[in-house]
Amino acid sequence: MSRDMLRTMAQQTGPDATAAEVAAGSRPAAAEVTAGGSPAAGGSPAAGGSPRAGGGQAAGGEQAATTGRPTLADARYGAASGDLHDEVDDLVAGWRAERPDLDVEPLQVLSRVSRLARHLDRARRAAFTAHALESWEFDVLSALRRQGPPYQLSPGALLRATLVTSGTMTNRIDRLASAGLVSRHPDPQDKRGVLVVLTDRGRAAADAALADLLLGERELLTGLDSAQRSQLAGLLRILLAPFDASDASQGTEQPRW
Repeated sequence: MSRDMLRTMAQQTGPDATAAEVAAGSRPAAAEVTAGGSPAAGGSPAAGGSPRAGGGQAAGGEQAATTGRPTLADARYGAASGDLHDEVDDLVAGWRAERPDLDVEPLQVLSRVSRLARHLDRARRAAFTAHALESWEFDVLSALRRQGPPYQLSPGALLRATLVTSGTMTNRIDRLASAGLVSRHPDPQDKRGVLVVLTDRGRAAADAALADLLLGERELLTGLDSAQRSQLAGLLRILLAPFDASDASQGTEQPRW
């Protein structure tokens, strides 16, 4: 079936109707059949057969012309029509066929989180590299930047903000000071203490890197509308809050931007 015909059907029936037909079994999922009606790679196997891994199809059963993978436009159309399929579906189908004794449902969420984390790591490294920063440098600079004028913290406060050891923080401050991104000043409230202050250069670097980082992260979320992003953020908060509390109590280092 052509993409135009699929789009017409989706407009006539709507995504909820399409999804209902799939759930009821009166309409096969697009990922399970090709345009000609034969089983697609990675789709549900015939009785007695086994699923083939890694055969992701574009929405509507058509492969992307150049890569064999769904394009972003295909993915958005598939989400709207209820026909979206990804590599995790193939992975889960394979494990269910081979290990029906195990509950592989957690893979539906966490395998997708793992794949998304790889894309996020690339986006962050690209944003920091473009401004000659390491991730730990941005971690310290952003902690100072978020304080507002005069953009300063004691080394102890930076330790609590970035969750690293005292020796590690001393080394990081030394390196940032040598690069002209921070400076040390006497603490007027403590004659033996010092304050780490963000320089104009450090503030400019943090602001520019953050702007690029947000552009990259926004691109990763383009498949979700505002309400969906808010819902997803709430669900992830429920999952992460206990781990964050544990990390904080154990002093485990985590990115803080």
